[in-house]
Amino acid sequence: MHIAPHDNANRPIVDREDALVPLVYFNIIRLKAGETFDYRTPGYETCIVPATGTVTVESAGETYPDIGHRGVDVWDGEPEGVYIPTNTATRITARTDTETFIAGAKFTETLRPFAVRAKDIDKVQYGSDDTKTHRKIKHILGAAYHDRVGRLLVSELYTVGAGGWSGFPSHKHDTDRRDDTGELIETRHDECYNFRFRPDYGSGLQMLQRVDNEPGDAYHIMNRSTVLIDKGYHPCCVLPGYEMYYFTILGGQSQRSLKQYFQPTHAAQLHTIPGIMDMVAKFK
Repeated sequence: MHIAPHDNANRPIVDREDALVPLVYFNIIRLKAGETFDYRTPGYETCIVPATGTVTVESAGETYPDIGHRGVDVWDGEPEGVYIPTNTATRITARTDTETFIAGAKFTETLRPFAVRAKDIDKVQYGSDDTKTHRKIKHILGAAYHDRVGRLLVSELYTVGAGGWSGFPSHKHDTDRRDDTGELIETRHDECYNFRFRPDYGSGLQMLQRVDNEPGDAYHIMNRSTVLIDKGYHPCCVLPGYEMYYFTILGGQSQRSLKQYFQPTHAAQLHTIPGIMDMVAKFK
């Protein structure tokens, strides 16, 4: 599902118990310096990530000052974030003008908040210019936090260079299932993307193929487009001459670790794209 760019007036773009992707939550808030935003998400843990600007976060008796140092856009520096436990009152105070993402996943337990600073970001780069798949991922809440987070995975993905594909070889993660030997071959994770392009008048394409070797859907994505992935294989691409970024939220149904099932038709390309298995390992 594609949600066109719009002014959400600091209200959730993907609210709790969404009919299509109930395992995730997403809001974008825009504040002027000195303004505050208070929220609480019963049944969902969240992560606050400034896209631009700097904020201070107060939650569960803790204060995390000066989160985020990016300027004009998401390419202007490293991400930072704060993990917010389920059903915990939280205040975000803008130190500068800011656009801030709030990512969430369904989780009933209440853990403890913590900050993720730029030095803590887990990075991986893979693909190649030859295969038109060169990109990098910055994991904000990645595998390093399995002991501190319930079901939420948060990352930022950038294409490297102008043009190219991402999310390929095509994969899906819409069913918890095991093979005949009992080995886990796929997990159910709902997913949400928010796209940005450089220059910002660039655009791209999000594919969603429900069944291998049968026609699927395609969405024209623009700057600030939001895409919801409930099921199916979902590669995307950016027009030649433009760079693409997408903020990525994954919420697991039965576990946090993601197990992707690669589309059989294209699975052989797992062995032709440099570094792809390193990328897969970072989500486990």
